[in-house]
Parts: sequence; C-alpha cells; structure tokens
Amino acid sequence: MPRTNAPADVGKTDGTKQETPAKPGGDLGKDAFLKLLVAQLKYQDPMKPMDNSEFLAQTAQFTTVEKLSDLVAAQQSLLTAQLQLGASNLIGKTVAYTDQDGKEQSGVVTAAAFSGTSPTLRVGDKDVALSAVKEVRGPAS
Repeated sequence: MPRTNAPADVGKTDGTKQETPAKPGGDLGKDAFLKLLVAQLKYQDPMKPMDNSEFLAQTAQFTTVEKLSDLVAAQQSLLTAQLQLGASNLIGKTVAYTDQDGKEQSGVVTAAAFSGTSPTLRVGDKDVALSAVKEVRGPAS
C-alpha cells in the first residue's frame, strides 16, 4: 500500500492520538483494512490520484480478507458440530481416559454436554473432557 499524508490522529476530533491495541500476531482485521483504505483515499495527493488498477487491487484484497474471515467462522462452526456429534456417538460406549491426577480410568458414557469450547462426557459420576479420552470400546454389556 503506498504511503499517504494521513495524520496520526485519524478518526479523532479532539486532536489527540488514537491508541488502538494491536491484535495478537499483529494482523489487521477487515475493519482496520477498510479504515486504512478510506484514509488513503481521503488524504491522497489530488495532483497524483491513486491508480485505478491499484485501487481495484486493494478492493480485491479487502474482499479476500472479508471472505477469509467468513471462512474461519464457518470452519469453527463445522469443527464444533463435529465434536458434538463425536461426543454424542460415544453415549453407551466404554471409554478409557486419563483423569486429573494422571491415572488411567474407564467407564460407560451416560451423557454428553456441549457447553464451553470442548464437549464433556459424563462417565459414572465424573465429567470427562472429550480430549482426555484415550480409547473407545464397544457398547457396554
């Protein structure tokens, strides 16, 4: 992106600098990208306006960023659904897992809960994270 003469206090009316916390990893979201593009257009040199092909390229980049954000959200939803389906398919089966003390335990899954980021299984009187399951055996007899 070419340099602009945009002042550092873009978006503030009182003249103070706007401090925006950076995202982890230093990446810019679609809102920040759009703000930069608008500021670039606003403060461009009228004697040397932005080239049309450059503007189209930046617009295409913005669209790409937006679509990638949508794709990440869709993949997260798909992963959540797959974990929930996997956990519910374990109901009635015997699982071996590592408990909080690091000991190997086993028992029959009686329920699956879907609150939080990872499903939990009800094994006996304990709640076990799906990620702690080490082995799955056929239905309990």
